[in-house]
Amino acid sequence: MLNAYVPIALFLAVATGVGIALMVLGRLLGPQNPNSEKLSAYECGFLAFEEAQIQFDVRYYLIAIMFIVFDLEIAFVFPWAVIFRDLGMLGLVEMGIFLGLLLLGFIYAWKKGALEWE
Repeated sequence: MLNAYVPIALFLAVATGVGIALMVLGRLLGPQNPNSEKLSAYECGFLAFEEAQIQFDVRYYLIAIMFIVFDLEIAFVFPWAVIFRDLGMLGLVEMGIFLGLLLLGFIYAWKKGALEWE
């Protein structure tokens, strides 16, 4: 039974070895001539005027998470639409429940002010 996993283990070992070897070769053979211009932070062509490690507003992350949630809805709706006729009425009701819950989440986020940008 373990013989079935030998090719997988071999593949993972070779892939890991190649990845590590390429990183080491790049570090050893790549040019190493840093200067002040190469080490400076690039900020749209002008010098940075603030600290590079400023805290981002949590709204950036909230909008990103909400985009992912509402965008992934399409990942479920598209395959459902392809086989809609095979699912029948039960499939329609299930998708209605799914979209209804999604709509409730969207309304909740809207009422809480998650979409407001000041």
